[in-house]
Amino acid sequence: MADALSLIPAAVQRNLSDKLYEKRKYAALEIENTVKNLASAGDHEKLSKVIDILVKEFAKSPQPNHRKGGVLALAAVTVGLSSAAPQYLEQIVPPVIDSFLDQDSRVRYYACEALYNIAKIVRGEFIFFFNQIFDALCKLSADSDPSVQSAAHVLDGLVKDIVTESDEFSVEEFIPLLKERMNVLNPFVRRFLVEWITVLDSVPDFDMLGFLPDFLDGLFNMLSDSSHEIRQHAVSALSEFLQEIKNSPCVDYGRMAEILVQRASSPDEFTRLTAITWINEFVKLGGDQLVRYYADILGAILPCISDKNEEIREVARETNEELRSIHVEPSDGFDVGAILSVAKRQLSSDHEATRIEALNWISALLNKHRAEVMCFLYDIFDTLLKALSDSSDDVVLLVLEVHAGIAKDPQHFRHLIVFLIHNFRSDSSLLERRGALIIRRLCVLLDAERVYRELSTILEGEDNLDFASTMVQALNLILLTSSELSKLRNILRGSLVNREGKELLVALYASWCHSPMAIISLCLLSQAYQHASVVIQSLVEEDMNVKFFVQLDKLIRLLETPIFAYLRLQLLEPGRYPWLLKTLYGLLMLLPQQSGAFRILQTRLKTIPTYSFSGGGDQISRAFSGVPFSQYMMHHHEDGDAEDYNVNSSHQGINFAARLQQFENVQNQHRGQARNKENYSNSTSSSSTSKEVRTSKEQQPPSLTSLSLAENNRPPARSSRKGSGH
Repeated sequence: MADALSLIPAAVQRNLSDKLYEKRKYAALEIENTVKNLASAGDHEKLSKVIDILVKEFAKSPQPNHRKGGVLALAAVTVGLSSAAPQYLEQIVPPVIDSFLDQDSRVRYYACEALYNIAKIVRGEFIFFFNQIFDALCKLSADSDPSVQSAAHVLDGLVKDIVTESDEFSVEEFIPLLKERMNVLNPFVRRFLVEWITVLDSVPDFDMLGFLPDFLDGLFNMLSDSSHEIRQHAVSALSEFLQEIKNSPCVDYGRMAEILVQRASSPDEFTRLTAITWINEFVKLGGDQLVRYYADILGAILPCISDKNEEIREVARETNEELRSIHVEPSDGFDVGAILSVAKRQLSSDHEATRIEALNWISALLNKHRAEVMCFLYDIFDTLLKALSDSSDDVVLLVLEVHAGIAKDPQHFRHLIVFLIHNFRSDSSLLERRGALIIRRLCVLLDAERVYRELSTILEGEDNLDFASTMVQALNLILLTSSELSKLRNILRGSLVNREGKELLVALYASWCHSPMAIISLCLLSQAYQHASVVIQSLVEEDMNVKFFVQLDKLIRLLETPIFAYLRLQLLEPGRYPWLLKTLYGLLMLLPQQSGAFRILQTRLKTIPTYSFSGGGDQISRAFSGVPFSQYMMHHHEDGDAEDYNVNSSHQGINFAARLQQFENVQNQHRGQARNKENYSNSTSSSSTSKEVRTSKEQQPPSLTSLSLAENNRPPARSSRKGSGH
């Protein structure tokens, strides 16, 4: 070591560790001259010893001033070596790079200066140490000392120049360095990284686009940086890459699509916009290559359709339409099940626009790939049924279109109607809010007669009698009022003259029996006026509750609508339609005189002109002759003649006596259930009071007065209520 130290004069050593920069600089120049002489003499052994002394005694010294002088001296050695410097770089460069981490900011500063001078001398040979230098510069870019940052920036510029000129630089080896630093949050480091990406991308020989998936996510991260400058750098870099993608014939869309899908749900608005814009371009440019990623892309697009930012909504809608217009088959890798799964998930979105587009996708898939959709039907069917309760009418209408598409198959049609009734049963508010809309729309999308026949068949066997009554009343009101069911009403009007009408009347009758007013309405619509009159006569006191009178009120008001115009015109010929007149008077007799419905019907009956009664006296007198209900049942022909006691082939063989018996049986079930409920309610409400009464009176024998009162308060039997003249 003493021999080695003798190569550097003692005065030079003292000056090299002096606190004054000028003295250290002077000493470095002395060393440069010494190195030049040794290099000229070709004494490589002494040169190595000089470098070792500078590293061990100065660059790695515990004294800051020694370290400052050491890095300056190493730079001076490189200058002195000139063209011979590359063979000594492994001795010179590592100690300088290590000084970048020195605790003393001045040492770090002089290390930057030294490495800059070294790089200027060796240029391309410098690439061998690029990874270590890049790592060091990345750290120095965020240095706490502004002067060190400035020095590092100058050095960084020189390194960039050397790299862009070099044939030895490997982008492939550089990318892992870049990738592992892309998620750093420090703004200075981010700027450093983006600048390197931009510089390398500007060199035609470097294929940065091929490695874009490795650092694309990091660039998108920077879009939400708090620094406007960083965001601008990231936007600029991304815009340049997107332009390159448009002009490149070979792009790895898949890996980048995965990143974009994640970024499309970013909480940062600008990041979402940029991501959805990229997805839009990807779908246009590489639609076929993205088949495997369609479901993921759709999962990103649908939420953006409801984004609060209008620009994002527009781009998302455009992308959605573009994606849906691409024609691909399952054989191409198109996963119908995955798309359905995404659409199903988005049906629970809080945003109407997203739910609508999810349904549009299901509808489109049903039209294009029906067989595949049917394989996944049970995965989505319950969700589609729940969507019928959606708060948006537009969503409900679209759901019904999807259901109608599914219900083209007979087994799925019945499945739909069964589940629909189940939903109405379990959610009464759905029937109130959406019942009419759902039934009317189904009648348009599917055949109205088919829908009503199926509903009637299912309701005929309904165990929940209250629900059956409510459901039938709703269906009856829709039948009487909806323009979509005008064809069905026309068929029913011909029930007594053609087979089609007769079959429909019989099909509906069984379930309509759950509601007296529904049956009467059906008879009026079918012009089965005599049967309507007999049904009215069959009603008993128990039937006439609040619900009954509400339904009756609705019917009376409906009689004044255009739908029943034919019926009102028939009142001009009471001789021809005597049972119609008796039916209307029967309804009038049931109404309270103070009610509005009573006044409406009474006014209508008063308008019948008196001359119209001439010529039909026999028929009218027969209709109003007071034929008892039991006599009607006895004389009613079993061959189906309904409107007269005489056989009339035009009635298509409807057995109204059997129909009436059917109505009576169903109504008896309703009456029995009502009595059971009432008894249960009375027993429950009186249980507590009866205990108290029993306690106070259990020791007292019943008096004659109490027995008399109990007998007087007992309700009369049905036979006694009818009276002898009934």
